[in-house]
Amino acid sequence: MEQYLFGKTLQELQGLVAEMGLPKFTAKQIADWLYKKQISSIDEMTNLSIKARELLNEKYDFGLIASTRVQESLDGTKKYLFPTAQNKFIETAMIPDRDRKTVCVSSQVGCKMGCLFCFTAKQGFQGQLTAGEIVNQVKSIAEASEVSNIVYMGMGEPFDNLDEVLKSIEIFTAEWGFAMSPRRITVSTIGIIPGMLTFLEKSEAHLAVSLHTPFHEERQKLMPVQVAYPIQEVIDEIKSWDFGRQRRISFEYILFEGLNDSPKHVNELSRILSGLKCRINLIRFHPVPGTPLKSPDENAIQKFKEKLNQKGITTTIRASRGEDIYAACGLLSTKELMKAPPRPS
Repeated sequence: MEQYLFGKTLQELQGLVAEMGLPKFTAKQIADWLYKKQISSIDEMTNLSIKARELLNEKYDFGLIASTRVQESLDGTKKYLFPTAQNKFIETAMIPDRDRKTVCVSSQVGCKMGCLFCFTAKQGFQGQLTAGEIVNQVKSIAEASEVSNIVYMGMGEPFDNLDEVLKSIEIFTAEWGFAMSPRRITVSTIGIIPGMLTFLEKSEAHLAVSLHTPFHEERQKLMPVQVAYPIQEVIDEIKSWDFGRQRRISFEYILFEGLNDSPKHVNELSRILSGLKCRINLIRFHPVPGTPLKSPDENAIQKFKEKLNQKGITTTIRASRGEDIYAACGLLSTKELMKAPPRPS
């Protein structure tokens, strides 16, 4: 299996240069080339000795991976399709909004969580992404130098790949890496409590939790994870955590017509979130083949938002983007997967 430099932390780079008998400062030089400069080969690391470059080339490839397909929406949103080490595909969205460019990255190939409304779940779980493959989704897009925000809301459940996700956040935020503020990064989870608590302890990035209904039986039908980690337990853990003044907690709530958009849902959301400084992001449902779920009309979405605001819960409606380019997460990669010839057994 090929070994890549890209995606290694400074500590890992220090370990490998020590093994090669290279000066300790070489690790910082390599990190600078990997994450701060626009090169794509070890030979371009010109402040390294010829011997150092030869040793590195013997064991490692640089590790950047180009996208194989790009789709651009009428609203400027782009979807990038990237190949993975497992000969599968992941997708990454770049979402422009005035002076911001947000990149939505994937953390897994497929997903094992089985949420009813998610097209990625229909692929099943096909593999973990490395930290390098996660960071590559930002470094290898045309807008790399203009990225202002990163959200882990693409394919997969980030806390089911916790070590690599935390490593990728370290690369994005460390001084030797991309040096981004952790306040410009949001990680979304369906509520895997052990992973969530480790993330809160080891990272300063924002947290978003997929809620979608406050009622146990309804959520269990939508999201099987409710059996192992009930949303009330997730919220109780969050309430016990000191988020400080800067860190943000939000809840994602996809609205489904006739399922989770009633006054009783407003009242129960108000009850379970009482005392927690947070916001709810309402999301329009993009139709997914094979599910009976539908989105309410605009008027119903606005009324649901107003009722939550009246309860004192800051609520916004997330703008729909990229509807003309397979907006639902997982559609583009699934279509590409279906085109690929079967691998020999």
